[in-house]
Amino acid sequence: MTSNGVLQILVFFGLILLATRPVGLFMSRLFQGERTFLHPIVRPIEALVYRLCGVDEREEQRWTQYTTAVLAFSLCAFLLTYALIRLQGLLPLNPQGFGAAQVSPDQAFNMSVSFMTNTNWQWYSGESTVSYLVQMAAFAVQNFVSAAAGLAVAIALIRGFARHETDRIGSFWVDLVRATLYVLIPLSIVAALVLCWQGAIQNFHPYTVATTVEGATQTIAQGRWPRRRPSSSSAPTAAASSTPTRRTPSRARRRSPTSSRCS
Repeated sequence: MTSNGVLQILVFFGLILLATRPVGLFMSRLFQGERTFLHPIVRPIEALVYRLCGVDEREEQRWTQYTTAVLAFSLCAFLLTYALIRLQGLLPLNPQGFGAAQVSPDQAFNMSVSFMTNTNWQWYSGESTVSYLVQMAAFAVQNFVSAAAGLAVAIALIRGFARHETDRIGSFWVDLVRATLYVLIPLSIVAALVLCWQGAIQNFHPYTVATTVEGATQTIAQGRWPRRRPSSSSAPTAAASSTPTRRTPSRARRRSPTSSRCS
């Protein structure tokens, strides 16, 4: 344990303590249906989502209905993720040509369950296994909605303790939408802007092969990294398993022509 490490831990806990009260008050108002400072911007989008999905935000559910909604949503999330992984060879945004050879049925099952439950288990290297589409439409989406589902369940549990006069614990669909639109997406936007400011690579180009001074070749992964990292950082769990480590060539002869930075 170094002095720098101790300082980082103290700063981390200090930031958590500073954020606890304002964030707690914000989420308390949000999940009680009260107005927040984000409502002028987000409320129209929220209302549109309810209208498109046929959700009545005033209708609350009993715990059995809430549980059924959570399980149904999780099942659909699992099936969609599994299908995208297994069919990636037939889908667009796959410049490296990844297909079923990279992910077997049992591995796809493992990955889908992992992201559906927001545990983000990583047994593979994302840049050598799945396409850009899978990373964005499957993994990044699950890093939002699975985290939102977990947050919704926690809110429902709190309501169950707090409400003694009714058997209603809120609506899972409303809690899911609000957790996503008001909590996770704003946090991810801030984190994405920081990554762009720091020059994180973001493109759809195929991977670049660079030749080092020693004469060896090195493959530099490309992709939509700033879009994936913030979503996982906003989730309750650790970083997304689909996020590869950014690499740059060691003493490469030339700079990668496809390593465009997001602006």
